[in-house]
Amino acid sequence: MIATTLTIAGSDSSGGAGIQADLKAIAANGGYGASVITALTAQNTRGVSLAEPVSLPMLDAQLAAVFDDLHVRAVKTGMLPTPEIITRVSHALREHRPATYVLDPVMISKSGFELIPAESVSALIDHLLPLATLVTPNVHEARALSGMAPIRDLDEAERAGRRILASGARAVLVKGGHLDHPEAVDLLVTPERTEAFSAPRLRVSHTHGTGCTFAAAIATWLGHGAELEQAIRGAKRFLTEAIRNGLEVGGGIGPTDPFWFLSSPETASDWARQLAELRETGGA
Repeated sequence: MIATTLTIAGSDSSGGAGIQADLKAIAANGGYGASVITALTAQNTRGVSLAEPVSLPMLDAQLAAVFDDLHVRAVKTGMLPTPEIITRVSHALREHRPATYVLDPVMISKSGFELIPAESVSALIDHLLPLATLVTPNVHEARALSGMAPIRDLDEAERAGRRILASGARAVLVKGGHLDHPEAVDLLVTPERTEAFSAPRLRVSHTHGTGCTFAAAIATWLGHGAELEQAIRGAKRFLTEAIRNGLEVGGGIGPTDPFWFLSSPETASDWARQLAELRETGGA
């Protein structure tokens, strides 16, 4: 049976981030994507001009519609704009207990638009961190979740990750896009160990939706049955190529290309074969 990954996040009207990016990443990594929209945003490649949360009855109805009918193996959350929405989502996760929950703590858009207020950060720490299989903050989000500043290198990233673990998450992946390091290094911190995942630091312009895409890909790999390290490694390869092949869409920061593997028959065949083996073996 194809793995169903549910994304609970905001909508990006330009299609480069949020729900739209998540669904593309889930499909590109061999999963079936379902969605619960938490907020509507008016945005394009130049930035966000307006964001509005959905009503609580609409949120509840979407959650019920998905969980009552589909077998959800993995959940990924992104933009959760209000404490009330965070609380409702946490109740749904506690009730339905998906095997995997990846928390992408979306707080600020790439253009600097504040997507959630401070009280929502506190609610997220109290209600969702204890449920998370994996939390995927960038440096700015890790500061907010850990109360630690600055975070400049891998040692400080590890200390921040351990503070976030103390809030109840099972694992933290501090993304290294803003760290002082020659490569793009993401640091996995668990109670037992740390592990670095490296990729070339690409000098490109079109990176809209990278965080959403990465977290959704990891959740999909976990939904297929991959172990955490294997899921991060596979998703990082996927994201690196999506960034490398970023799309010149609009007049600002364009999105990554989640279907980069369609550039040639050989690349498409190789990626499809890898995903087929993952689905057949359950990550073993």
